[in-house]
Amino acid sequence: MRILVIEDDPETANYVVSGFKEEGHAVTLETDGRAGLLTALDGDFDAMVLDRMLPNRDGLSILAAARAAGVQTPVLLLSALGKVDDRVKGLRSGADDYLVKPFAFEELSARLDALLRRPAPQEDQTEITVGDLKIDLMSQKVTRRGRPIVLQPREYRLLCHLARNAGRVVTRTMLLENVWDFHFEPGTNLVESHMSRLRTKVDKPFGEPLIHTVRGSGYSLHE
Repeated sequence: MRILVIEDDPETANYVVSGFKEEGHAVTLETDGRAGLLTALDGDFDAMVLDRMLPNRDGLSILAAARAAGVQTPVLLLSALGKVDDRVKGLRSGADDYLVKPFAFEELSARLDALLRRPAPQEDQTEITVGDLKIDLMSQKVTRRGRPIVLQPREYRLLCHLARNAGRVVTRTMLLENVWDFHFEPGTNLVESHMSRLRTKVDKPFGEPLIHTVRGSGYSLHE
């Protein structure tokens, strides 16, 4: 099994990498967030072990960017942040599992094995359905209850990103990075204004909202 480990703490990295190598796995280690993302995007890995707090780019940002780029590698998130809200945020950001530090290697290995036993996601997805909302990825047509919804290109990208993460919380930072390709704070209400226009088209005519604000966190698309 080929495993990518993105971890900047030397002691934890050595502990994890040594354990996996003893089990006979091929391990690639990255200690920097930005380099870790590039390796995740370029490499063909069976699993990824990702630290949440990293230099230059944090784990949740790496996860969001990788998922937006179509990387479906199972990801186990490591973090010293162990509160329920922290675990929920990690899982809703695209992680497949979440393990709190300190941890036993045996548990890490067992959790990774469990992830790899799960059915692989379907490839070549051509349609996303969330409730009565349908997005045809081939024609880029959007309908709700069979009625067409006309979106501007940026609105379409925004809706697609929300739909690909349906049921998860998508933060403002994630949207700026994945919809606008901004890796800095623009200092405007760019996200909010586009979200308002999107809600006017996707939610308002139908009476039942699909786009929900998660106070203090971001947005989520769900029934």
